[in-house]
Amino acid sequence: MNFDAILEKLIADTVGHSLGHFSPELALCVTIVGLLLVRLVSLDRWLPTYWVALVGAMAAFFLAMLQFHDMKQGGATEYLFTGLLVYDHFGVFFRLLLLLFLVLVIALTVISGIPDNEDGPDFYTLLLGATIGMMLMVSANNLLILFLGIEMTSVPSYVMVGFLKGRKLSSEAALKYVVYGAGIAGVMLYGISLMAGMLGTTDMSLIAERMHWLLSPEADGADLSVRSNAMLRTVVLASLLISVGIAFKLSLVPFHFWCPDAFEGAPAEVAGFLSVASKAAAFALLVRFCLALVGKDSGALSEHVYLYLGAGLGVVAAITATFGNLAAYSQTNIKRLLAYSTIAHAGYMLMAVAAMMVLVNSDVDDAKLKAAGALEGLIYYLTVYLFMNLGAFAIVAFIRNQILSEEIKDYAGLGWQAPLLGIGMAFCLFSLVGMPPFGGFFAKLMIFKSLVDAGYANPFMWVVLAIGGLNTVFSLIYYLRVLNAMYITPRPEGSRPVKFDFLPVGAYVMMVTLPVLLTGFFPYFPDRLSDTASYVANMLISNF
Repeated sequence: MNFDAILEKLIADTVGHSLGHFSPELALCVTIVGLLLVRLVSLDRWLPTYWVALVGAMAAFFLAMLQFHDMKQGGATEYLFTGLLVYDHFGVFFRLLLLLFLVLVIALTVISGIPDNEDGPDFYTLLLGATIGMMLMVSANNLLILFLGIEMTSVPSYVMVGFLKGRKLSSEAALKYVVYGAGIAGVMLYGISLMAGMLGTTDMSLIAERMHWLLSPEADGADLSVRSNAMLRTVVLASLLISVGIAFKLSLVPFHFWCPDAFEGAPAEVAGFLSVASKAAAFALLVRFCLALVGKDSGALSEHVYLYLGAGLGVVAAITATFGNLAAYSQTNIKRLLAYSTIAHAGYMLMAVAAMMVLVNSDVDDAKLKAAGALEGLIYYLTVYLFMNLGAFAIVAFIRNQILSEEIKDYAGLGWQAPLLGIGMAFCLFSLVGMPPFGGFFAKLMIFKSLVDAGYANPFMWVVLAIGGLNTVFSLIYYLRVLNAMYITPRPEGSRPVKFDFLPVGAYVMMVTLPVLLTGFFPYFPDRLSDTASYVANMLISNF
């Protein structure tokens, strides 16, 4: 095939097939161009840039919703841009989730006043650019797109963390984040080059097949024991180096060190965005990467590579959840406390991925069905986590605007002065603990059930289950410290009175916190969400 034929095929695939499925991302790209033009021609004097960002985000969300509806009507998995991206139920659902979160975050910034109109075009350009990177992450089918998606997410995040100009704490946090992120990017890129060099491809759908071929006696006439040991160790090393980049985005121990400083230095609005959106995208990417290592028919690879993969993820999950909860005890700043809470919840959600990997490789009855159940628990957890964590950070932002402090001790008596915010914070924190009847209870219950199922394939998963249960009990104490300050500790005399109007602050708090209650208390909502999560999970697992 000559160059002209290759170019013609590429154009036909891009214009005639791929761009239509890429429409939500294109809508965000058009919005970014619109934001830059508004600044260029000085229209931002009359047209607030948040309207441009909000309309663009809602348009992208509407397009993603149409795509998800079409997929549920019988759409098939397709590969876009010559196989760089995969268009399937799993990816479309996560794109929809990310765009919903983007709309809610933009609405929060409008109400809280960060950024102001002068910095609005820059801030929303970064916010939308990071979201495009996350949408690439959830649809990645190539190691190069994996790297590109993570970096497109990370680079705007560095700037947003330090967006509050003139604040030493914010600048310091952004600098630390940049340094750590640059180092991790180098490690991850080295892992990708090793894997591509050993397997001869960057296509994630071919990784397991190429690894199986490398380890098979038919590959060549060399001694299998000598050849396979060297190749196996190199590929395993490459997998670990790539996993470092994903673990960094998930703030898993020991790659969590950026998270508390970044959250404390960043505005609460940015911290809320990073705590949910980057976690959702990174978990979707982790699931794809782990399943790519297993492949549809791993054969002897289970014996060589994957026997302890799920257990290894379980160990990291248990350590991460334990560290996050223990470190949160000594925090006096509400954003640092929520940062360590984010680390702990990343550990809980990783338990679902560990259970999925153990079950996919097992010979227990209905192994794939149970593996899909573990993935269903992860999807359910992430959806509920979107509302409970965004709700907590939104309330922190609104209180900050009133008392000019983010120290827990300064929250004394606020539950009585601002009842709606106090009740909303209680809903979010109780759901983060996993107490009934909130959505977080059912989310944790689904993950713990998957660990029980995985325990029959690998008994170590029952140990992970016990650690997860104990951590749930431990976490109650430091969450109650916040509510103790808001409701039990009296407001100091002479303190500035705090008062919020129902519109728009109260309405927004209700909008993001009521789903936390609805997904736990009213059977209709958790059933519908669980059905959708189960459908998406089964469609993905059925291909492996």
